[in-house]
Amino acid sequence: MTALADLRMADIDWRNGRAFSLTYLATPEALELSERAYAMYAGENALNVAAFPSLRRMQAEVLGFVSGLFHAPPGSAGFMTSGGTESLLMVSYAAKQRRPDIARPNIVLPTSAHAAFEKACAYFGLESRRVPVRDDWRADPRAMAGAIDDSTVLTVASAPQYPQGVVDPISEIGEIALSRGVPFHVDSCIGGMVLAFLDPFASGEYPFDFRVDGVTSISVDLHKYGYAAKGSGVIVYRSRELRDKQVFVTNNWLGGMYGSSGVLGTKSGGPIASSWAMMTHFGREGYAELAARTRTTTLLLADAIDAIDPLFVMTKPDSTLICFGSTDPTVPAHAVADSLAARGWWVDRQSPPATLHMTVSAHHDKIVDDFVSALRASVDDVRASNATGGHGGAYGTVE
Repeated sequence: MTALADLRMADIDWRNGRAFSLTYLATPEALELSERAYAMYAGENALNVAAFPSLRRMQAEVLGFVSGLFHAPPGSAGFMTSGGTESLLMVSYAAKQRRPDIARPNIVLPTSAHAAFEKACAYFGLESRRVPVRDDWRADPRAMAGAIDDSTVLTVASAPQYPQGVVDPISEIGEIALSRGVPFHVDSCIGGMVLAFLDPFASGEYPFDFRVDGVTSISVDLHKYGYAAKGSGVIVYRSRELRDKQVFVTNNWLGGMYGSSGVLGTKSGGPIASSWAMMTHFGREGYAELAARTRTTTLLLADAIDAIDPLFVMTKPDSTLICFGSTDPTVPAHAVADSLAARGWWVDRQSPPATLHMTVSAHHDKIVDDFVSALRASVDDVRASNATGGHGGAYGTVE
């Protein structure tokens, strides 16, 4: 354990709020509970829950909780996944399986939709039809309608999209998908556990879930704002028939019937137990309080960033994501991120355009002033040093 602690010394100090990416923390007590639940079930194998009926029960209760949040109708069904990437892979696979008659199937999606859809297209032989977003960074329903044809097996929107943190016009796209008879997936992986408790989305004034008739599936990550351990995701389909297209079953070997709901075969029971523990611990009221607190912190940070010359927030965030850039070429955004990193703060770097991205978590309410001070100092340092563009960074690495 000492060796592990030593190795960790160079990692970002996310538990103390110094990372605005990759990690999520509600309270120290909840983190301890999540880790204990994960450790208790780390060795159990969800490949076959007949041996572990407790995992079957926990999965069912987690799915029931999430389905209720998203107003899933009677007859809906879903699966737990390892997170957003697997969820988006599987909904793409299910869409293709639904239409085996189409020789060259395509997916219509805005340029802001998650990169995992590109992975799905590469894995399953789908054409990715990316449609430019509007000036407000939201999906353009009219342009998406123009891209749909008889070979389209899936349309996609986000609630919210990751790069700029805004919610696509779900109702408008849902009407188009319904009229064209094309499945419509809402990627709510990063925001579903927040929007479900925040107006105008929770109230239904701007519905993003199954209250929109055209929506056929929704994904959400519980290891994000559900505050569960990594490897915890959920995908819910409007009907069992749609969900069953995701399933893979074979007996074409000597080992007996093999069934799998997703990419993984063997999978630890740890993420399932952690998800169940967090939902039991927080419940709807607890998650609502966390969402409100995190939203308040997000707006405070966005206003503070906007007040630092030459920084500007790209657009008012709809949930808890902030994207900001610089109007001054002598203070490039990525160079500011380099300076922040030298001070022990981690923000994501995006392009195009060159911007910085922050995922605000519940525990960040305690470090707003410290971060803003560090950001001001970083801007001053870059301005004084005549820094170049800075390190571009990456959303994910292949090391």
